[in-house]
Amino acid sequence: MKVAIVGASGAVGQELLKVLEQRNFPVDELFLFGSSRSAGSTYRFKGKDIEVRELKHNDDFKGIDIAFTSAGAGTSREFASTITMHGTLMIDNSSAFRMDEQVPLVVPECNAADALNHPKGIIANPNCTTIMMVVALAPIEALSHIRRIHVASYQSASGAGARAMTELQQQHRDIVEGNPVKVEKFAYQLAYNAIPQIDDFTDNGYTKEEMKMFNETRKILHSDVACSAMCVRIPALRSHSEAVWVETEDPLSVGQVRDAIASAPGVSLCDEPASKTYPMPLFTAGKDDIYVGRIRKDIANPNGMTFWLSGDQIRKGAALNAVQIAECIVC
Repeated sequence: MKVAIVGASGAVGQELLKVLEQRNFPVDELFLFGSSRSAGSTYRFKGKDIEVRELKHNDDFKGIDIAFTSAGAGTSREFASTITMHGTLMIDNSSAFRMDEQVPLVVPECNAADALNHPKGIIANPNCTTIMMVVALAPIEALSHIRRIHVASYQSASGAGARAMTELQQQHRDIVEGNPVKVEKFAYQLAYNAIPQIDDFTDNGYTKEEMKMFNETRKILHSDVACSAMCVRIPALRSHSEAVWVETEDPLSVGQVRDAIASAPGVSLCDEPASKTYPMPLFTAGKDDIYVGRIRKDIANPNGMTFWLSGDQIRKGAALNAVQIAECIVC
C-alpha cells in the first residue's frame, strides 16, 4: 500500500502522520508533498525520515494507492486530475468537491457505504463542525427523523491552521507582557475575545461555514433536515464545541437519547451535571471521540432535544475522519 499526504507541513498533514501510525494503517511506503516552501523538509514516520516533495503536475502519483489532500480548496481543484489520473484515490479535506454529486461526502459512523462509490476517484472529507455534529446526530436520527437543527459552534484557533494556533498563543504572551498585539489570521484579536464570523458572508447573511453545515448535513444523512447555524471563533487552542437543538418527528425522552449516544460509535457520553461533568475543549483535545453532555428536553419545543458536544477539530474533524474513510476502502 503506497500512501501520500499532500499538505504534509500543515496542522492536518501533521496529524495525518500521527493518526496513520497510531492506527497502524497498512502503509508500505509513504510519500509527502507540499509547496515549494515546504519542499525539502523532513518528517519522521515509523522510524524513518521522509522528505517532502514539491507538488507538481507530473507522474509522481503513479503507483500511489491513496492520497490524503489537505492543502486548501484551490490546490485540490488544480491538482485533482494530476493526483487521480493513474488511479490514485484522493481523500480530500478541503471544500472543493463536497457538494459535487459524483463525489461522496463521508463520515464513516453515518454513511460508510457511500465511500464505496467514487466515480471521480475522489472522496470528500466534510467540514469539521459538520463531522462533529452528525456523529452525535446519527444515533438520534435512528430513533426518530430529525426535522430541524439549530446549532451554535464555538470553534478553536486550530480550525484556521497551525499559524492561527501560534498567533493565539503569541497574542496571550503579548497581552501579559504589555506588548502590541499582532492580528494576521483573524479579522480581530482572538485572545480574550469571541468573533461571530468564520469564513466569508453570503448573500443571505450566513457565512460560508454556516451554509456548509446546512448543505453537508443533508448530504451525509441523506435527509431533508434544515440546519440553521451560528459559527463563532473562540480563544480555545484546540477542539471545537457546539450547542445543538434538534426537533424530531416523534418526541424523545432524555433516557432514550442518552442510551443511544452511549452505545453509538465515535461518541462518548459525558453527562453528569451534578458532578459538573460535561465536555470541554480543554479535555477533548487529542481524543478520537466526540463527547456529548448537557442532554435535556428543549423546554421551548415538545419534540425538541438539546445537548452540548466537544471534539478535537484536527483529529475527528479532519485527519482521523479521513483515515477512517480510507479504512472503509482497504480494511
